[in-house]
Amino acid sequence: MQSFKLLSMLLIPSLAVVSCTNNAPEKSTPLPPDPKETIVLTPTWKTDTLLTTSESVLYDDTYNILYVSCIGKVPTDAKDGDGFIAKVGLDGKVIDRNWVTDLNGPKGMGRYGEYLYVADISRIVKIDILSGKILATYEVPGATFLNDIAVDQNGRVYVSDTNTNTIYSLEGEDVTLFLQDTLLGGPNGLFVEGDKLLVAGFDIGQVFTVDLTTKKVNPVLDELPGGDGIAPYGDNLFISNWNGEIYAVTDDWQKEKVLDTKNLDINAADITTIPSKNLVLVPTFFGNTVDAYRVETRTDQ
Repeated sequence: MQSFKLLSMLLIPSLAVVSCTNNAPEKSTPLPPDPKETIVLTPTWKTDTLLTTSESVLYDDTYNILYVSCIGKVPTDAKDGDGFIAKVGLDGKVIDRNWVTDLNGPKGMGRYGEYLYVADISRIVKIDILSGKILATYEVPGATFLNDIAVDQNGRVYVSDTNTNTIYSLEGEDVTLFLQDTLLGGPNGLFVEGDKLLVAGFDIGQVFTVDLTTKKVNPVLDELPGGDGIAPYGDNLFISNWNGEIYAVTDDWQKEKVLDTKNLDINAADITTIPSKNLVLVPTFFGNTVDAYRVETRTDQ
């Protein structure tokens, strides 16, 4: 498992050395600081600018392929039918730009078995991965901005509605309200970890855990504005700020900013990771690309 060491290490002074042959005052010789291991994201490749308003990227480890949801023309909540999902190779080459079409504003995606689930404004779309055909659509009553999707080990689909502070679930053919709480502050990014659902609040700049049984909401991380994608990396996480930042987050909820592209006007939407290849993949939204970064560590003295 990868491990992030994100906090500065303390300087540890050596024991004082005492001279036995003279009366010189005691002196201590400080040791050099312990090395600090810093996470570095190094640009590796970038797709062509064919992925119009690229919002989410998902790695399919069965077929070794990337799915990229593209909103198409803005506004992002327009039911205009110009959204699509592209297939992209791990070298950044666009294999099939229009793999799935006739979507509106597709955003977060989740896979279970041979099915891909997509959040599409006010509905969840179920796609057959082998054929690329839309099998079913599930309207979500009351939803106005479905955003991200996470799927648990039993195939239960969770989807966030940012505008209404709501998380819905799809189980079988039934859509139900799982949780509605203003504390969530515009829930966006979702990730299922064991018996907890991790939620990144887009508006409030906090990250929460939600117990899947009791639905208890527990804030675990703050000062992370524009919370978007949550992606695992070993025992740790990468979390994106849509405005153009990525944070490495340890399993005890310590964070360090490892990428900042705001000054370049490059967004960081719903990211994914491929730990086996040391990659973080970033949809750039208005940049119309997916950018790949290699995860490296640098040791500083």
